[in-house]
Amino acid sequence: MLSKARCGEMEAYDILQVVEHCEQSAVLATVIHVEGHAYRKQGAMMLLLLDGSLYGSISPGCLEADLSGYVPLVEASQKPQMIEYDMRPADDFGWGETIGCGGFIRILLEPVTGELLVHLLTAKAAMDRGEVVQLTRLFMEGYSNTQYMLCEIDKAAAASVADHNSLSNAYVYTFKPKPRVIVFGANQDAIPLAGLAVSSGFRVVVADWRDSYCTEERFPGAETVVAFPGELVEKLRLSSDDYVVVMSHQFDKDAEFVRGAMKLRLRYLGIMGSRSRSERLLDGMERPEWVHYPVGLHIGSEGPVENAISIVAELISIRRGVRANVEWSSSVMSGDIQGCRPW
Repeated sequence: MLSKARCGEMEAYDILQVVEHCEQSAVLATVIHVEGHAYRKQGAMMLLLLDGSLYGSISPGCLEADLSGYVPLVEASQKPQMIEYDMRPADDFGWGETIGCGGFIRILLEPVTGELLVHLLTAKAAMDRGEVVQLTRLFMEGYSNTQYMLCEIDKAAAASVADHNSLSNAYVYTFKPKPRVIVFGANQDAIPLAGLAVSSGFRVVVADWRDSYCTEERFPGAETVVAFPGELVEKLRLSSDDYVVVMSHQFDKDAEFVRGAMKLRLRYLGIMGSRSRSERLLDGMERPEWVHYPVGLHIGSEGPVENAISIVAELISIRRGVRANVEWSSSVMSGDIQGCRPW
């Protein structure tokens, strides 16, 4: 059973989850070319069902209704269609620019049947196994005839592979597993962090040694692992692709987990607490560039929700490879992160 239609930005994995459980006709909309400013970039996907349900988005609301009108046509013809929207400033301001839409966008509409459906389900299964696959579309006879090819690519090489590549007669999309965020510590302030990270497209695992804290009811949408700190590194099978946030607020537990995790190389390790506390946790170990403390971007946040925003903002910055132009002040660097916190 599908849950209620969900608009908003969804990762490719989320779209494929809907495809996997969908029991009605569906059309996949993919942005394959963008010029100028646009709300979503090349590679954005959206699933449109015959009953009018929408999953994902490719605009702030100016294109979805129009695209929905094409669903019966694509379903009836069982052929892909290419739709173009030119919303650059010289055009109608009332439809485009004034509500946040803009640019020139080319969108491929495809019936989710036959060979495409098989490839999408195969890609979903591959991502579940932590694998990276590329789906290539070869366009013939305009866009009405499309050939599909799916191949697995080496995970190490995938880091340097673009998520999408558009040529004159082909479009290549790389399906990568969701990046995993491990939250060590299932206290109350971890709840908004886990929820926001899930909503931002991360696969979230909450780990704690207290089974009454680490439950699916408290952390919907996240996985939970119950184990003591010394067991977690092996149990979680931490890798260089993982993001880790340490926030149990118990010094000995945090220290044990951090020292175990730092024997590996992670994508990101953020430690909640002051600089002096974090350095005591490291106990003289050299600090690699992927270890961050105080955790999160300095946005003057207060309380669990705002702190979660600052942390997830930093995770997104690392994920996208964009350096945030925000630095900690010397007073914050020497004191508690973003105000007082219980340890």
